[in-house]
Amino acid sequence: MMEPLARTGRQGLSTLPKHCPVPSAYTSIGSGEPSVLDGLPTALPAKSCRPPAPLLGNPEPVYESQDQKGGHVATTIDFQREIPEHEAAPFTKTLARHPLDPLSAAELEDAVRIMGREGYLGETVRIVSINLIEPEKSSVETHRPGSPFERRALAVLLDRGKRESSEAVVDLLSGSVESVTPLPGGIQPSIMLDEFSEVEQAVHRSPLFQSALKKRGVTDADLVMVEPWSAGLYGVELPEEEGVRRMRALCFVRSEPKDNGYARPIDSIVIVVDLYTMEVVRIEEYPIAPLPPEPGNWAREYIPAMRQDLKPVEIAQPEGASFTVEGNQVEWQKWKFRVGFTSREGLVLHTVSYNDDGVERPILYRASICEMVVPYGDPGEQYYRKNAFDIGEYGLGMLANSLALGCDCLGLIHYFDFPLVDSHGTVTPLKNAVCLHEEDFGILWKHTDWRTGQSEVRRSRRLSVSFIATVGNYEYGFYWYFYQDGSIQCEIKLTGIMNTTALAPGETSPYGVEIAPRLNAPFHQHIFAARLVPSVDGPNNSVVEVNSVGVPTGAANPHGNAFVAQETLLATEQEAQRRVNSATARFWRVVNPGRKNRLGRPVGYRLVPGENCPPLVQPDARVMRRAGFTSHSVWVTPYHPKERFAAGDYPNQHPTGDGLPVWTQANRKVDDTEITLWYVFGHNHVPRPEDWPVMPVAMLGFQFRPDGFFERSPAMDVPPPAKTACCH
Repeated sequence: MMEPLARTGRQGLSTLPKHCPVPSAYTSIGSGEPSVLDGLPTALPAKSCRPPAPLLGNPEPVYESQDQKGGHVATTIDFQREIPEHEAAPFTKTLARHPLDPLSAAELEDAVRIMGREGYLGETVRIVSINLIEPEKSSVETHRPGSPFERRALAVLLDRGKRESSEAVVDLLSGSVESVTPLPGGIQPSIMLDEFSEVEQAVHRSPLFQSALKKRGVTDADLVMVEPWSAGLYGVELPEEEGVRRMRALCFVRSEPKDNGYARPIDSIVIVVDLYTMEVVRIEEYPIAPLPPEPGNWAREYIPAMRQDLKPVEIAQPEGASFTVEGNQVEWQKWKFRVGFTSREGLVLHTVSYNDDGVERPILYRASICEMVVPYGDPGEQYYRKNAFDIGEYGLGMLANSLALGCDCLGLIHYFDFPLVDSHGTVTPLKNAVCLHEEDFGILWKHTDWRTGQSEVRRSRRLSVSFIATVGNYEYGFYWYFYQDGSIQCEIKLTGIMNTTALAPGETSPYGVEIAPRLNAPFHQHIFAARLVPSVDGPNNSVVEVNSVGVPTGAANPHGNAFVAQETLLATEQEAQRRVNSATARFWRVVNPGRKNRLGRPVGYRLVPGENCPPLVQPDARVMRRAGFTSHSVWVTPYHPKERFAAGDYPNQHPTGDGLPVWTQANRKVDDTEITLWYVFGHNHVPRPEDWPVMPVAMLGFQFRPDGFFERSPAMDVPPPAKTACCH
């Protein structure tokens, strides 16, 4: 007698029939519950923060609790209270439901007010970022709903007047600044969004700039598009630039205000701007090249003939979505995880687990894309410094789009909103920052037995969690997919407009491709670093490398057809510095040595590479001091909450480099302990004319798939598709 294929059936999976009434518009199921902060007074209290008045509808007051160490902790109680007009408003109690919930708008405002009250802000001080200090991993893992927890924020501050930067730790519950630590001399925080616009203004008002334009026959400076780039540190800086916070601005000229400036680069000038004084330091001048002749406009008003034969595709889920959202926690098809967001990384996933026959089994504690670098391959004097660390130097969360229903996301959508704070301390909401929805993804599994006539097929449903960031000319879409077979996939979609240079008549470049007449797109790479904190069936994990190799012909392989999968334990940090190898179909297995499956092997998950390429800059290139994390595809380090970013905390103008190459010099043990797995993957972009004027999406990423984690395929209990005219 055959045993049942699935002991636990899936619940709540709504069907997607092919023929059903379609709503007149795409549907959004909202972006969470309405905020109870609406209308809550937020004025700075005259004295120290005092206990709040009784809650509306609740006769008992609510106070902060204190843990055994005397630290302030939050309780998960939503509230709103009336405050008399004459009474100064207290600091807002946290509305966070969980220790990992990102800071709310009220908490960000409180952090700004607390620092202002204690004298850490002023006319010359800018706020680079404010983010949650995530509590200790052990306290998060043992947290229970309703139990208290701390709420602390890390603020990075830049004092332009003193030319100093610092980190401030703010205890939001006690309403105090816990500590302020100056950054070492020469360390620069990331570029702030305000600085981009301020640089453009500084360039436009510079007489040096006006003179340089006249020399090049550009008569309308208002049509010149100024594009600031992080300056980096390359060992060729002038003595007077030592310790100066700088940007290098490139220029493009439009033919009219909405024209695509990247079609006409003014290649012969680079403007160096001092960000402390917001003044042009100098203009570097290079041989003048004529402007390329053709426009490269992409907006719909410039495309007169759209396709007329494209029929609409409508997505409908008449029974609703199969996922549930409570606060920032998502549950779908046995998966459970939390959605987080930081100003630097953007989307973060927390506490990913899978319900296996009623048992919540942890898989990942935290997952994010923590760093990236885009090195350009042209050695020209005005070009070789184009190496953007878009996460560490700018911050993807600050550059996130507000996603549009029906365009960026399609179907029945849940949006997550996250607030952002600018350099002046103003908090603004980012609506629709993260999109959550289901997608049909073709066949999940299928088999036909020609002997018996049995045939079964299952459609694959995946859950997509995504956000999109615009970094100057490029767009990056970051997608995390959850599948019904227990797999997780990270996919990055690259689109937008290529950065361009000009070609003289008859000139070609060995370092790029002519994509339109006299318009060159340089070779470049997009290299990303994923930071994964695995917790495969528990906190102590190890990493095993698996290579498939052929067995030499001989007594053990007389017919020459044998090959084996060789397993190598990566026991120390330096043993775990590895590269992808398609010749051996290399992958890495994250295992829990203390948990065995029914076949006697450690339970595990498999890291499967997708498209990848090594950095093509030379190892001694100056940029590799900061981009040293790209020298290996895989790194494994012991888990440390302060080792968060592959290039270190402050790659902007860092003099020596930081991050993975520095940390791993200690060669710490990474076997059967709490670890962090770093996967570095890149796209090598040799441009095509078809990438102009807006590049069709290129995709790359990786998969994290169960490998001995389950007893058998966890997808067997997925129900068959609903019967329709096309499926029977």
